[in-house]
Amino acid sequence: MKVILLKDVQGQGKKGEVVDVNEGYARNFLIKKGFAEAATPSKLNDIAQKKSSAEFHRAEELKALRALAAEIKGKTFVVALKAGQGGKVFGSVTASSVAEALAASGYEVDKKKIALPQPIKTVGEYKIEIKFTEGISTEIILAVKGE
Repeated sequence: MKVILLKDVQGQGKKGEVVDVNEGYARNFLIKKGFAEAATPSKLNDIAQKKSSAEFHRAEELKALRALAAEIKGKTFVVALKAGQGGKVFGSVTASSVAEALAASGYEVDKKKIALPQPIKTVGEYKIEIKFTEGISTEIILAVKGE
């Protein structure tokens, strides 16, 4: 008997999957406990439509990320901090500071996507990698200026 899993079931599959199980197991356990429902043609069609819709939205999201990555590639963004003699800044430049500099220029990037090997503590220009998702990344130039 084919059933659609409503919850993750160990040994059977994950939520939303269509699995083939014994009829007794399906009726007496999975359906009765609310872990699954019978796979009717209309429900199978609904699942197929939801899956294709999710794939479409994911593709659109990836397309937008690629466009953003291409747009900001190689651009210079400035972060100004108080600096002492010798170019040492008070505090440090972190991923959230870089995200704020990007936001000030009109680019919304999550600070978790910004890959800083360690916080920046001196004035200068640095190449910063932004990893949007697997396979989509870009480099920007961050200019740290002293006030």
